Amino acid sequence: MSGGPTDDLAGSVVGEVAPPSAPAPSDGAGSTGFTRQQLGDVVILPESLSYRLKKALLGPPLITERLSVERLSKPMALGVLSPDCISSTAYGTEEILVVLVRAVGVAAFTLLLPITLAVIVVLLFVTLSYREVVMVYTRAGGSYIVARENFGVKVAQVAAVALIVDYIVTVAVQVSAGTDALTSAFPVLSGGITPVVISVAVVAIMCYGNLRGIREAGRMFAIPTYLFITAIGSLIIIGLIRAALGQLHVHSIHHAGVVPIGTPGSGLLYGASVLIVLRAFANGGSSLTGLEAISNGVSNFRPPEGRNARQTLVIMSIILGSLVSGVSLLAHITHAVPYTSGSPSVLSQEAKYVFGSAWYGKFGFFFVQGASMLILWTGGNTSFNGFPNLVSFVASDSFLPRRLTRRGHRLVFSNGIIILTIAAEVLLIVTRAQVSILVGVYAVGVFTGFSFAGFGMAKHHMRFKEPGWKHKLVVNGFAGILSLSVVLIFVIVKFKEGVWIVVLLFIILVPTLIQLHKEYEVEQKELEENVSNAAVAPILRRHVVIVFVERLDLATARALQYARTLNPDELRAVHFVLDSALATGLEDQWTELGLSRFPLDLVECPDRRLTRAAMEFVAEVAADGKTEVSVLLPHRVFATGWQRVLHDDTSDELAGLVGQLPNVNATVVPFQLGKRRKQLVPWKAGGEQGSAALHDAEFGTVESSKAARDAGARTAAERVATFQSTSPTALASGAVAISELRPRQRARVAGRVRTVRVQPRSGVSSLECVVADGTGQLVLVFQGRRRVAGIEPGSRVVVEGMVAARGSSVAMVNPLYWVVSTPGPAEAPPTGGEGPGAGGPRP
Repeated sequence: MSGGPTDDLAGSVVGEVAPPSAPAPSDGAGSTGFTRQQLGDVVILPESLSYRLKKALLGPPLITERLSVERLSKPMALGVLSPDCISSTAYGTEEILVVLVRAVGVAAFTLLLPITLAVIVVLLFVTLSYREVVMVYTRAGGSYIVARENFGVKVAQVAAVALIVDYIVTVAVQVSAGTDALTSAFPVLSGGITPVVISVAVVAIMCYGNLRGIREAGRMFAIPTYLFITAIGSLIIIGLIRAALGQLHVHSIHHAGVVPIGTPGSGLLYGASVLIVLRAFANGGSSLTGLEAISNGVSNFRPPEGRNARQTLVIMSIILGSLVSGVSLLAHITHAVPYTSGSPSVLSQEAKYVFGSAWYGKFGFFFVQGASMLILWTGGNTSFNGFPNLVSFVASDSFLPRRLTRRGHRLVFSNGIIILTIAAEVLLIVTRAQVSILVGVYAVGVFTGFSFAGFGMAKHHMRFKEPGWKHKLVVNGFAGILSLSVVLIFVIVKFKEGVWIVVLLFIILVPTLIQLHKEYEVEQKELEENVSNAAVAPILRRHVVIVFVERLDLATARALQYARTLNPDELRAVHFVLDSALATGLEDQWTELGLSRFPLDLVECPDRRLTRAAMEFVAEVAADGKTEVSVLLPHRVFATGWQRVLHDDTSDELAGLVGQLPNVNATVVPFQLGKRRKQLVPWKAGGEQGSAALHDAEFGTVESSKAARDAGARTAAERVATFQSTSPTALASGAVAISELRPRQRARVAGRVRTVRVQPRSGVSSLECVVADGTGQLVLVFQGRRRVAGIEPGSRVVVEGMVAARGSSVAMVNPLYWVVSTPGPAEAPPTGGEGPGAGGPRP
């Protein structure tokens, strides 16, 4: 606990009595208690059909307090964060051969090794670059954060677009390659549109799972990674042993369905042009995709995060380089050739050649295919964590719609997940789930991110000049140049093969994001201008309330009733005459029902421009500049969608237009029709089962405690000492249900802070908050304090004090309190205190 001396605390406890202005009434049974009217009624609010469906599909909503980060050890982090990267082993070699076999035929298997070596060199320098990234930038965000911190938010949008494209295409590529692994094991699935259907279905399942809150940090996602490493490692080792023993030989590449086979020529490149070699190298660069996943997940590592992330990154790169080299070497030995449809894959052919046709060979083959399928699909799922987080970062910088920063039903960025799913599904359908078509688009975004990471870290070293900065500058600068060179190679040699789409996206999206940011800046500047003056500006002398009346019904009557509560200087009902017969009927009905005390103005509208007539009428009322005008528009809310189709949204349109006028406020007054209105029935306070269940899960069952009821028998000092020395669990077990509280009774309550009222600085300051325990609500008043540490919406607290009546509520003034936890990414350490000063040592 913290605060003032214990003597002051004891004195304030003794002084807790019910305010004399709020005497505790009798419950009519000879005891003092709160009546139903005092406690107040609450309303059973019906849930919408869409919410009920969401809850049925996704499960109950998660509270913000459940948002926590699972800290990962290095072995677990390697399994969880590297599927996207390591899984590229399954198709990197094949994509090189797709280009080379078409050009030089069987000579492609000779050129394969030097091109693979060139890819490994790029891997080396990119890894060295990201070693610096993870040491300096321990937040999620990867190259976007690096670019933003070193080049500014506007330049960082190029990196943002690159990563957005990367994440979308990652899903399509990984899922397509995983489907190829499946169809390679079961060729019956490879015909027609079946692979596309399978891929689309897998993405839909990923979307559903992530909307339910499956996190990338879940331990089950590490299993496919280690299965794949074991499978491919065994394949390479056994294959090389068999090759050394002369048991592995070259196979013919002439089979039905293989890619068109070229003819070898002479010379160093066997007749292949430099352009062909560069195209093959660009395709092979797809093996490095997912390398920045570690930098995006540094915050998930156990401390020290930077060092552990760096070591894991190096291990991942070594594994990736070894597997890619081994698969390319086996392809060179066996002449495994790519097929036009992508199935059987080069990796599956190598598994057949290496393991043979015996029963154990078939087991090895299916093990490799199963592990490949799992890690590829798991690698695709990593985007469902990275993409929503990335767009939330960009949106928080006001370059994307801010609704992307909001967490949904299950504490995930639902909007980002849905956008990613739609984009990936469209891409799969358009490209027919063919990896070779997607790879070019894929790698441009990836290497653009690598470039920003390298150049960003180079600038970082130049700015801060830390020890060894010159060496690091060379490494990062060269990695940036190398990555940028790969991007340029892709743009040049594969421009017509789909890369033009990526270039077009950059040209369109980057200026769009910057323009959106400018719009946010203009809005923010306008909203923040003279806020303090506007808030305390003198009110206008006159207040006129105008109710727009289309016809006289319950919705209009409700609007008139609400208008009267505003206590206006003048109340006017206005009907715009679009139909003279309807207007005459309304006037007669108005008189018959005795509503003459509400003047009804019939306003002509000869040209039937209702919105124009409404604006002109209201503008005339507010023309003197001394009148505040409130316009109320009855709005009928319908229970079902088909009912809404039968009616227009004139009230919303009018509210938007009329509200633009100076000194005019437009309010839509809803009136619910149908089943929902019947469900809005009074119910005794404290019956909300969801809140009760939440409370029980956090504090244990709310029940009366004799010890808590007898707390008043001890002295104030004894109560303080006991409260300070007791654990939160024991305190909560002795709590009384709020619904059982009686005035002038000392009690202990455990609950969650629902609301906090911030009082102005002028005058006597006090902090008020409402605590709920599932059975009712209790008002806490901390006199003389504007803020109490730990008392904020969502905090779980245990409080003890004298119960008093406060209007229709129960209250405690300056209670003892113990903050069990505060909302946030992780549980806060327990704190305690007592108003107004709090006191004593921390327990």
